[in-house]
Amino acid sequence: MEKKFLIGDHVTWNSEAGHVSGTIIKIHKKDFDYKGYTHHATKEDPQYEIKSDISDHIAAHKGKALTKVKQ
Repeated sequence: MEKKFLIGDHVTWNSEAGHVSGTIIKIHKKDFDYKGYTHHATKEDPQYEIKSDISDHIAAHKGKALTKVKQ
C-alpha cells in the first residue's frame, strides 16, 4: 500500500542534491502538467506538490518517494 499524506505534512525526499525537506501544498489525484511534463496520478496513487523549506522550489513526487518528518 502506498503512503498517504495530507496538505501541511512536513516530508523529506532524496534528490540529486541530497535529502530535501518541505511541506505538502497540493495533492493531485489525476494526471497534471507541471514544468512541461505530464505527471501521472490517480486517486489510489496521488502525486504531491511540495514546497521546499529552503527555497521557493516546488517539487512533485509520489508517496513512495516521501517520508514524513516527525515534528
